[in-house]
Amino acid sequence: MYETIMLKKDGRLAYLVLNRPDSMNAMNAKMMRELADCFETMKNDHTVDVLIIHGVGRAFSAGGDIKEMVDPDNPMDIDSVMEDVSRLATALYTLPQVSIAAIHGASAGLAFSMALACDRVVAEESSKLAMNFIGIGLIPDGGGHFFMKERVGVPKAKQMIWAGQVLKAHDALSKGLIEDVTAEGRALEHAEKYAHEVLASPVAAMRKSKEILHNLKLGELEQVLAGEAAGQSAMRRTADHLEGIQAFVGKRKPSFTGK
Repeated sequence: MYETIMLKKDGRLAYLVLNRPDSMNAMNAKMMRELADCFETMKNDHTVDVLIIHGVGRAFSAGGDIKEMVDPDNPMDIDSVMEDVSRLATALYTLPQVSIAAIHGASAGLAFSMALACDRVVAEESSKLAMNFIGIGLIPDGGGHFFMKERVGVPKAKQMIWAGQVLKAHDALSKGLIEDVTAEGRALEHAEKYAHEVLASPVAAMRKSKEILHNLKLGELEQVLAGEAAGQSAMRRTADHLEGIQAFVGKRKPSFTGK
């Protein structure tokens, strides 16, 4: 059914697997669309109570596929992509299931936005977590502004977004960005342990509390996503973004001019 992701079910527990291991699960346009489609489908699946999101290979996900961004033969349609990114974030935030991100390796950019949207984030101690859009002259998308602000507040969210710092799991935990740190190779196991605790709980009550709390903020998320879509489209046309992309591909330090 999907080419870049897999959805597997085990009774009331489901696994959404990011499946582009040769690209460190970098999110190309197809993956973004398939994730949005999958989350929208899961909203109507009343047989599943818990969803674990994880990646195969060396990483959870390296974030947006920069190679696709710079492909001259098949240029990325940023407006179409942002529609799918907004669908992805809205559907994930409004999932009735309890969602758990199990992170190993890198979780960067859009992938980190997606992880922060989950109800619980588990990361291995060697993980590298980054809201690092600023490094290529872009702004967070996928609701990144909203989800960071929800977890750490506006002043800290601004500082983290502007710094684009790569955090180790214990740093992210101390800042309130994630809930759990595990030893290397144990994130999925820890996520499954928590999932089974949820399944042994009055999960209908948990889901109702989630619905009440998230419905309070849904309008705000939608406003953020609209701002991110317009802002990202504008940032894609800046000289700083072009310089950031070229520097990334050329493995050199960018020289930004603020334009």
